[in-house]
Amino acid sequence: MPPVTSSSSSPMAGNAHRNRVLGPRTAAVLVFGSSAAVLVVEMVSLRLLAPYLGLTLETSTMVIGIALTAIALGSWLGGRIADRVSPRRLLGPSLGVSGAVVALTPSVLRTTAEWAPSTLLLITSLTILVPGALLSAVTPIVTKLRLTTLAETGTVVGRLSGVGTVGAIVGTVLTGFVLLSRWPVSGILIGLGTLLVAGSALVEWRTRGWNGTPALLLAVVAGGLGTTVAPGGCDTETRYHCARVVADPDRRSGRTLLLDGVRHSYVDSDDPAFLKFTYVRAIASVIDATFPEGRPLAAHHLGGGGLTLPHYLEATRPGTRSLVSEIDSGIARINRERLHPGSAAGLSVRTEDGRIGLRRLDADSRDLVVGDAFGGVSVPWHLTTVEAMTDVRRVLDDDGLYVANLIDHGELAFARAVAATLGETFEHVALIGQPDDNRLGRTATPRGGNMVVLASDRPVDLSATQRALDARHTGWKIVAAGDLATWIGDAQPLTDDYAPVDQLLQPYGPKTSH
Repeated sequence: MPPVTSSSSSPMAGNAHRNRVLGPRTAAVLVFGSSAAVLVVEMVSLRLLAPYLGLTLETSTMVIGIALTAIALGSWLGGRIADRVSPRRLLGPSLGVSGAVVALTPSVLRTTAEWAPSTLLLITSLTILVPGALLSAVTPIVTKLRLTTLAETGTVVGRLSGVGTVGAIVGTVLTGFVLLSRWPVSGILIGLGTLLVAGSALVEWRTRGWNGTPALLLAVVAGGLGTTVAPGGCDTETRYHCARVVADPDRRSGRTLLLDGVRHSYVDSDDPAFLKFTYVRAIASVIDATFPEGRPLAAHHLGGGGLTLPHYLEATRPGTRSLVSEIDSGIARINRERLHPGSAAGLSVRTEDGRIGLRRLDADSRDLVVGDAFGGVSVPWHLTTVEAMTDVRRVLDDDGLYVANLIDHGELAFARAVAATLGETFEHVALIGQPDDNRLGRTATPRGGNMVVLASDRPVDLSATQRALDARHTGWKIVAAGDLATWIGDAQPLTDDYAPVDQLLQPYGPKTSH
């Protein structure tokens, strides 16, 4: 029998000693940092794409799928290549090239979305896949450098795997709770790219290996300069939106609030009773036809936007108390500083999720609940369910009214489901929208785009509502009772357990304002 060779004299040990350039702390830092960076890129990419693809389940699924593909591909290829090439030659390029791509991502994606939208999905995939794969390759490369004997394989692999997982967790939490609330998306990615290139330079300095740092730094600088000229810039990047305020050239005091490139609100600070968007005029028509003229109301608003309706109610119904649940503190700040300087009596804005805001309200405490919350181009699904509407019904008094803005196109499957859901909760439901050419009985069915639903346990004067709609020149018609039931058809109510809003919704059609 041939003599047994000790692990310290094995070929693996000899290769490991020749290649080993990392101490345990350096190895942990590299694995931790690269894993965190992958998750930062993934989460920030969702924000970067929102103005062009929307904040939908499909967009989130696509980005997560690409990121996971990058992690799998990088881990597999990183391990294979590390077995064939000296691992110390791979670390610097992996960090540096990924940093350059990350820094260029904001300007490249925004330019592509505006000038070559048909290639946006391909470019998006590459800007996530390339840095994600290169960063994910760091863990198997570092593992190869740290292994000195088969006897410690489990310890090394397990430790570095755990460190990488912790890094991914920290990257996720840091991005969601800190980075996105304090810095713009472009700043986060350019800063991350700079750190990665700096890490690459440090690794190359220690190993005296490949030195492409100057070229990579030029790429980072190009990325920074590119964001200043690339289309799609924001006045403010809030925690949830890319926000802009655009002056109306035809009205000195008119302003339009754009969130992720979509018009969400129009505000005239000198004349709050001026309502430009048709859907806002429709909601105002419903309210004014339902409640006596000038009567103060206790109102709750799910979603704030530009606070157009709360200020309208204050102007036309002095003494109205409006409480607004607005999840985005950045939008609330824009309202205070740019859209509505100065405080309005009776108006209070809480930074909170609308569903949580409903739970905090007392029963029978509101005359009116207005739903105008949007995530991207759709109502957040948890504000559309039977359970959510049951909470709305709870806070309304016996004569209370719920009125909400919707957007849908095509077969209007989402709008039908919302109407079916309201029918499960309220005695009286109606839908208002731009009429289609097809008719059900005497009433035109909605064509799509913006629509308004209203619901109450008391009969709503639909004739008065239609007169108010006509007086405001909306061109919209009401669908109710049997016509509405026929239009709803076999649509199923939405519940907390099953609300496939993103699958039902067809959000894109002709340009629509929220």
